[in-house]
Amino acid sequence: MNLRYTVLERSNRRALETPILRINIPGLEILLQISIERLVDFPSTLILRPMAKYGEGDKRWIVEERADGTNVHNWHWTERNCLEWSRSFLSSHLSGLTILDGEGGLTIRTKALDKLDGDAYVNIRKGKIIPGYELSLSLGWEGEACDAADGSAPPLLKVSGTVEVPYLADENAGEDPEVRITLRDDDGPIGRRIKDAFLAKGKPVILEKLRIFVETMSKGGPAKDELEAKKPLSVTAKNIPSTASAAAAKTPAAAAVNNAVVAPPKEKKKNKEGFKNISLTEKFYCRARNIYEILMDENRWKGFAQSNARISKEVGGQFSLFDGSITGVNEELQESKLIVQKWRFGSWPDGLYSTVRLTFEEPEQGVTIVKLTQTDIPEEDKYGNATVVENTERGWRDLIFHKIRGVFGFGM
Repeated sequence: MNLRYTVLERSNRRALETPILRINIPGLEILLQISIERLVDFPSTLILRPMAKYGEGDKRWIVEERADGTNVHNWHWTERNCLEWSRSFLSSHLSGLTILDGEGGLTIRTKALDKLDGDAYVNIRKGKIIPGYELSLSLGWEGEACDAADGSAPPLLKVSGTVEVPYLADENAGEDPEVRITLRDDDGPIGRRIKDAFLAKGKPVILEKLRIFVETMSKGGPAKDELEAKKPLSVTAKNIPSTASAAAAKTPAAAAVNNAVVAPPKEKKKNKEGFKNISLTEKFYCRARNIYEILMDENRWKGFAQSNARISKEVGGQFSLFDGSITGVNEELQESKLIVQKWRFGSWPDGLYSTVRLTFEEPEQGVTIVKLTQTDIPEEDKYGNATVVENTERGWRDLIFHKIRGVFGFGM
C-alpha cells in the first residue's frame, strides 16, 4: 500500500549548499537531503513506500553475519591502526645506527627515536591493501672528532643533533621525503665537519630505512602475516587432469573434453600483462618549432616546471626532469617534428622503461597539434601503488602541457 505524506516546508538554500526537505508526520519528523546542484520542483505530495521492518524482507538483501565472525578472504572493509607498529618499526630501524666508526677521525651514530606524530593505518577491501600514513618524526644523533694520528688521545670535540623528517606520507610514496640534519652544540669548523659527514654518509642510510618502511606498509604492514594466512587456497594443477580423467571414463564425449582441458593453450599475441598505454592530443597556438624547443631546452623547462632539469639534445643523450623524478634517454629526434624517448619514474620497478612518442603537426601557421603516445607504463610502482597510469597521464596534461600554455601564452 502507498502512503502519502504532505511536504510542509521546503528550504531552497543557496545553490552551492545541499537542499533540505522537511516532512512532518504525526509523531515523526524526517529531514531529507537532496544531493543535486539545486532544488527541483517536487510535487506537493511525496509517495513513500514503507521498507521492511527489522528482521523482515527479502533475504537476498540481507548480509548475514557468520557465527565465527570470520571476514572471508578479507571481502569486507577493515581498517587497522598502525601508529604504534610504525613507532616500533621505525625505532628499530633508525635507532643505534653507526654511520662512521673512526673513518677520518670521526665517529657518528644515531640515538633513540624521540618523536613520532601523525596517523598510520592499513585498509583492506576484497583482499586489496590500501595503506595510509602521514607522519613526522625526529631522532637524536651524536658525533665526535678525534685526532686520526693518535687514536688514544681524548676526543677533540663531541656534538649532538637531531634528524627530522617533517612529512612522510603515502601520497609521496614514490619520492624520498625531506630529511633535515641539525646540530645542537658547536657550530665551529669541527662541528660543521661532523655535520657535513652525517649529511654525506648518514642521510642515504636514513632514506634507505624509510624506503623499507614505505615498502612494508604497501604490503600490509602489521597485517601482512594475517593476509597471507587468509589467502584462499588455489586449485592445484594436478586436480584438473584427475577430474577430467574421471569424466572421460564415463563417455567418449567427456574424453574429448578431457583432451581439450589437458592440451596446453595456444600462445596468442597480447599486450604485456601489468602494463598500459596512454595517448593525448593537445592544441597550442604557436609554431611547431616553439613547442619542440621548449620540451628539449632545460632552461625553458625549468621556467614552466619550476624544478631542476637536465636535457641532452642528442640522440642517445640522457635527460632528467622534475628534480630527477623522471629520467630517460633520447631515441629519435627530428627537429620540430618528432621526439621518441625511453622514459621512467624513479618509483617504477628497477629496469622498467616506457616509450614516449611526441609528434608535432602544424595544420596551419600558428597552430600546432601535439600527439603523445606512451606505451608500456607499469600499472603499479615498486611500492605497490596502483595509480601509476593515472598519475602519468595527469602529469603530462596538468604539469607539462597546461603549464606551457600558461607560462608561454600559447592558449588555455
